[in-house]
Amino acid sequence: MRKQAMAWSIQLALMGVAATAGAQTPAPGVQQLDTVQVTGSRIPRAQVEGPAPVTVITAEQIQASGFTSVPDVLRSMTQNGGETQSQQSSSGADFSPGAQQVDLRGLGPNHTLVLVNGRRIADFPMPFQGRSNFTDVSNIPIGMIERIEVLTGSASAIYGSDAIAGVVNFILKKQVDGTTIDMRMGTTSEGGGESFDMSIASGFDAGRFSAVYSLELQSQTPLWAYERSQQDSTLDAPTESARAARRAYLRTDYNDDYLDPGQATCDALAGQNNGSTQYAERARYGFYCGSDRSIGYGTILSKRRGANGYASLRYAFDNGAEWFADVQMGYHDLALMRDVTQWGRMAADGNEDGYFYNQATDQVEFWQRQFSPEEMGGLNNGMVRSTQKTFSVTTGFKGALGADWEYEASLSHSQYQSSIRWPQIIAAKANALFLGEQLGEYTDDDDNVFPVFNADPARLYRPLSRGEYDAIAARTTYTPKSRTDTAALTLTNGELFELPGGKAGFAATAEFGNQSYALNPDPLATQYYYYSWKDSDGHGSRNRWATAAELRLPLHDTFNVSVAGRFDQYRYSGNTIGKATWSGGLEWRPIDTLLVRGSYGTAFRAPDLHYVYAGPGNDETSANDYYTCAVDGGDDCSDYEENLIRTREGNRKLDPETSTSWSAGFVWSPAVGLDLSVDWFDIDMRDQVQDMDVSTILRDEAACRLGGADAASPTCVDAISRVTRTSDGRLYGVHVSPINIARETTRGIDVGLRYRLGTGIGDFIFSGNHTWVKTHDFQQFAGDVVEDQFAVNSGFDIPRTKTSASVTWENAAWSATLYGSRLGRLPTYDSYDQSFDPDSGDSPWIGATYRYNVSLQYRFDDHSRLSLSVVNIANKLPPKDVTYTPYPYYDVSWFDTVGRTINLQYTHKFGGTAL
Repeated sequence: MRKQAMAWSIQLALMGVAATAGAQTPAPGVQQLDTVQVTGSRIPRAQVEGPAPVTVITAEQIQASGFTSVPDVLRSMTQNGGETQSQQSSSGADFSPGAQQVDLRGLGPNHTLVLVNGRRIADFPMPFQGRSNFTDVSNIPIGMIERIEVLTGSASAIYGSDAIAGVVNFILKKQVDGTTIDMRMGTTSEGGGESFDMSIASGFDAGRFSAVYSLELQSQTPLWAYERSQQDSTLDAPTESARAARRAYLRTDYNDDYLDPGQATCDALAGQNNGSTQYAERARYGFYCGSDRSIGYGTILSKRRGANGYASLRYAFDNGAEWFADVQMGYHDLALMRDVTQWGRMAADGNEDGYFYNQATDQVEFWQRQFSPEEMGGLNNGMVRSTQKTFSVTTGFKGALGADWEYEASLSHSQYQSSIRWPQIIAAKANALFLGEQLGEYTDDDDNVFPVFNADPARLYRPLSRGEYDAIAARTTYTPKSRTDTAALTLTNGELFELPGGKAGFAATAEFGNQSYALNPDPLATQYYYYSWKDSDGHGSRNRWATAAELRLPLHDTFNVSVAGRFDQYRYSGNTIGKATWSGGLEWRPIDTLLVRGSYGTAFRAPDLHYVYAGPGNDETSANDYYTCAVDGGDDCSDYEENLIRTREGNRKLDPETSTSWSAGFVWSPAVGLDLSVDWFDIDMRDQVQDMDVSTILRDEAACRLGGADAASPTCVDAISRVTRTSDGRLYGVHVSPINIARETTRGIDVGLRYRLGTGIGDFIFSGNHTWVKTHDFQQFAGDVVEDQFAVNSGFDIPRTKTSASVTWENAAWSATLYGSRLGRLPTYDSYDQSFDPDSGDSPWIGATYRYNVSLQYRFDDHSRLSLSVVNIANKLPPKDVTYTPYPYYDVSWFDTVGRTINLQYTHKFGGTAL
């Protein structure tokens, strides 16, 4: 019955009561299966569907669909509707290099609980976007996955904190007969991004002792932006002004007008940036030395070398008890490139406005330059490098207590350690190299005070030798760590007492745990030492305990009720936070082929460790100065984009986030091999913790200062207090902090269909799933206007619909799968930036996009097979958006320019049963 157990709930992956690929299609009706433990419940259940929809994705489906990484698999899920970081995300490179997330229902990666074999694993030790902790799914070994189970909706009554949007449970292989070797090689049709993956899985059974073990090796070469024509140059930009060459060397006066270096000066720099530096002009500003090609100094795919190991051990005692241990280890070296290093004058107090009085020219100036690959010693010297070490172990005992009770007592430990090294420029040394010693101060007629230097402009335009560059360059190294430990005892009784519909099932659990993290930054990085980089430290821990119980009641042959309750308590820094949650579910089968179901649950999330313990720190960002734009009567506020200092600090007085969710739907199997499911979902999250958004604060500040909003409103009072301006009104900084935001809600429908058809030329399996989000609303403060995240100029970037479908053909030794996905429309950049003009006559939307994969498999015999998969067979590139003027001119959260990828995989099994 093992194959059927693997597919106990086929909601979107296999749908309904169909068995896994390769098994016989069952007759209509409820299948009576051996009891198995499933995501969403601790009670063994003998039915293929329960009160809440659970998606199951098997290893066979992963391979057939052409996916080669866990993030790719999760991105294909229609319920995964949030905007996350890609491998070329600048935010990811700055804050969490190499890590990738899952974001169920678009409620944020920190609201999805990620488990491996039903156990919590340590968070990525650096915070997502510098804010919240999250689980990195990129290091989970895809070659060791037996299946992935995904439960969406509030599940804290079963799993405790974090399960607000849902749970993703990776089930690794625990049964192996024989030895299986898998080898996969991949490349792109446009060149670059080659990959290699090899895994070996084996095991043995020596009487009482059995073991399963596997090893996976990974290699991914980087794919550079300059290797793709859609983003290798500023000439790829959609507007003429955005096509101006990048400012490699720049001097301006106090009014930001460019000081012309002259054609000869730029010609002398022509060898820089691989021969692309030139005399360039930017409309309304003037001439400078720039490069249209230096924009492509970034990676689309990171370089990765890694290994994953896994072992599952068992020992059976005479009394029927069993000792078990699951061990997982990973080691990965990553390298990625965000950009070349650069410099502008930064004062000792971190002020980066950069203006100074130059005695050599008798005027106030601003200097800025980027360092070319020739100066840096090659792009490899500018890459962010990360070494990641993961280790998880769970061990314990399980067995029977009397005739009806079973127990499991376990200890779990999981840790994640990294060494992350960012290239930096030492501000004081670079200032001295280009400007010399400060000679005093100068006060202009408006009482503005500037430092004085005697700086020959020729210093700015002289390429540095490697020795000169090395003298001002360094790497800032962080060694972050995170850890989670849990001791748990679970008691179950599948036959607690008799009811009209069968025997009631019961489970109870008690947990004790501790969680900690420490960023361990370079001490110099928490000072104003590196140019445009002042980070915060963060470290802390908390203890927790929890008790929970779950009851399943078959009240009638056709009607089941399940209820669960849990209480969690967290203690940290003198704070005690306790929260009770509960859930309930109904299953009604009016006829054998129809299941009507519903569920309701409450959930919570304890305040995130980094939200609580983040120390004070700054980083540099940029945003439009909407107040100055409005005062000047500007037509396009993007012309008022300013660099600014964003300051941030944790908040130890945060309340827990809470949510309620419910679902209702049905699973219908009207004919042999045909299954349809429809489920409504509704999640209401309150007191959500988020950092304040800089652009939103600046918009609010402008409206509040200019009378467009009530200056006495909570939003106005807060926004004005967060913005810092210089004495002459220039925008300098914005202070953000984590706060409990009033509310975020989302609701919609998930639909799934599966049909298996036998013909004379083989079996065909059709499957499809679709998610439509009716509403996704956000309210920043109680009393504020509720924002529709799908509205024009909302500032949000999520799709209303996602769809995936596949058709598989199986005939003897051959099988083939065509997989397609549809991503619903997204806002244009102007709409995302909240600057779209409804009177322009243009559309505020990017139309829906489609991608197709195809795979072909041939079995030489029952122990060897060869597979060929092509991902993105039409070589579709990101859609054009005429408003997306920032590089790389498309939305990296949803698209990339990797293009068509071709993978060849060979699998061979020595001994054991057939593949």
